[in-house]
Amino acid sequence: MKGREKLRQAIDSLYAGGQAAAEAYTPLVVECLRVNDVGQAKRLQSHMDRHYFTPSDSFLHNRLLHLYARFGKISDARNLFDKMPRRDIISWNTMLSVYAKSGSVENLRALFDQMPSRDSVSYNTVIAGLAGRGFSSQALEVFLRMNIDGFEQTEYTHVSALNACSRLSDLRKGKQIHGRIYVGRLGRNVFVSNALTDMYAKCGEIDRARWLFDRTDNKNVVSWNSLIAGYLKNGQPKKCIDLFQEMQVAGFKPDDVTVSNVLGGYFQSGMVEEASKVFSMIKKKDKVSWTTMIVSYVQNGKEEDALTLFSKMLAEGVKPDGFTFSSVISSCARLAYLCNGQVVHGKAILLGVDNDLLVSSALVDMYCKCGITKDASVVFDTMPTRNVVSWNAMIRGYAQNGQDLEALALYENLLQEKLKPDNITFVAVLSACNHAGLIEEGRRYFDSISKRHALVPTLDHYACMINLLGRSGCMREAMDLTKNMPHEPNSLIWSTLLSVCAMKGDMEYAEMAAKRLFELEPRNAGPYIMLSNMYATRGRWEDVAAVRSLMKSKNVKKFAAYSWIEIDNEVHKFVAEDATHPQTEIIYEGLSRLIKKLQEAGFMPDTKLVLHDVVEEEKFASICYHSEKLALAFGLIKKPHGTTPIRIMKNIRVCGDCHQFMKLVSRIIGRSIILRDSNRFHHFVDGSCSCKDYW
Repeated sequence: MKGREKLRQAIDSLYAGGQAAAEAYTPLVVECLRVNDVGQAKRLQSHMDRHYFTPSDSFLHNRLLHLYARFGKISDARNLFDKMPRRDIISWNTMLSVYAKSGSVENLRALFDQMPSRDSVSYNTVIAGLAGRGFSSQALEVFLRMNIDGFEQTEYTHVSALNACSRLSDLRKGKQIHGRIYVGRLGRNVFVSNALTDMYAKCGEIDRARWLFDRTDNKNVVSWNSLIAGYLKNGQPKKCIDLFQEMQVAGFKPDDVTVSNVLGGYFQSGMVEEASKVFSMIKKKDKVSWTTMIVSYVQNGKEEDALTLFSKMLAEGVKPDGFTFSSVISSCARLAYLCNGQVVHGKAILLGVDNDLLVSSALVDMYCKCGITKDASVVFDTMPTRNVVSWNAMIRGYAQNGQDLEALALYENLLQEKLKPDNITFVAVLSACNHAGLIEEGRRYFDSISKRHALVPTLDHYACMINLLGRSGCMREAMDLTKNMPHEPNSLIWSTLLSVCAMKGDMEYAEMAAKRLFELEPRNAGPYIMLSNMYATRGRWEDVAAVRSLMKSKNVKKFAAYSWIEIDNEVHKFVAEDATHPQTEIIYEGLSRLIKKLQEAGFMPDTKLVLHDVVEEEKFASICYHSEKLALAFGLIKKPHGTTPIRIMKNIRVCGDCHQFMKLVSRIIGRSIILRDSNRFHHFVDGSCSCKDYW
């Protein structure tokens, strides 16, 4: 501050004395540069202009231009440049650097073309300015022109040109530049070798990049980062991680760029815990690193961790973008955490990203997956722009929530908007036909996939049609469709067929489908359980034992069925006959009272659905204390009054007895219940369900 104060006093004295000689300005301009005081420099220029002072040489003006360039003062620099009575090559080059640093590419090229003469600095400034701002093709044009004009190209020149090739993934030009570097013996320069490694890595020749890296004598962190990023870009996350470990063994300290790239490597490898450790190493976490870690959690089934990390991101003052928000909202959708989703929606509105296409589409999906299609529809209707993803989310949401006719009507609106449906659209449309039992409409929409919209029906489409035909009693047609598909039936097709057979009691086709599934997915417990249950309903206990023995011999583990309910922003999870909840005793008492009330109304638990060879009392206890019934009892205890629906989620398909139970409860207590199982939503209102008992 002392230097600046002395400078200000000296310039004040200059102002007080009126016009001064050129020698008086020179030390003051130099001092402005030394202390980086652009304000006092502008005062000096003003004093010079007022007294019509025009030095015979350009020294003072060049020093002022240099200072303006340093601070990116484009208008001040251009104003001074235009007034200069005499411009030398330094003046022109300094003005070029002003435009290059500020990213004013159009002015940069125009000034370069106006120059009466150029030198290597002129060319290097323009090439670096263009390459650094993403105008890679123009940078390479100037690089070629520099060579034609006969100017010497230095390490600095080649690094900028290689960076342009990297951005364009132009391997051919990159190799040509490498040849020039080799001839000029510039390859041992660490910046050049880094740029070469980066170019080959980004152009897909990762092995060549590694070869160059191994022959670099004076490796630095940038060299390691180039190759680590190259492995990541070329889909080799394991080598990216291995190189990171090799880097540490070699004694190099990773920087935030290193860690961010390695985080992506762990992300691609699905190594979430390791990614979390690497994430904690980043000192200055930017939006990209936070978002990468959040997405890593979301895509690896750790949605609750994603929500926790999002809260920390906000607490750290890092502003999320649309991609971050869409990922977090997707977590809320998967967990059906409506309260969390509404809070995130509010944050998006506050930060002004709620109208972002990714965010609004995710919000539509989230509200639908929480069973609130009304709110989803409001978001959908107010979107400033919509793409097929947005339409798909709303159509699928209607179908999942039993509003099948609304789903089909919205699809027709999509066609009226002249939008082209995609494969996901038709999965949603066929699902709506399936749930509503609209067999003729389903056939028509299925045929239109190829005939009207020139798409190739996928296995998902065939699975929808097989399900629709089988459930509608057209089992022979469903089997014919399976046999005549252009695709080899996969596990989805056979699982669909097995599910239909289980519903229709078709043992012959069920055994055939189960056998195929045992071959395709020998460790998947689902087909074994489904076939075993079919045997159990027929009292074929020896066959049940045989299936269970087969499961044991193949070490197949049965997955646990559970339900969860969100009460006051806290999630409570239950399994069948659960005794782990802190309020277990109160929950069972409440459920017993509810069962008694239903029995008085004529309800009796369907013990035939208990697929174990046990006595009737045990069957009764087993069927009465399924996880969704425990969740319902808890919800009614915590929220005994009001009109808000009780909302329950289950990870597998709801059983027939629980479905009937929920219907009767909704009628007797006059309260709606929303249950989301693995198949669809069930909205129980006044004794009926939105699925129309078809799920």
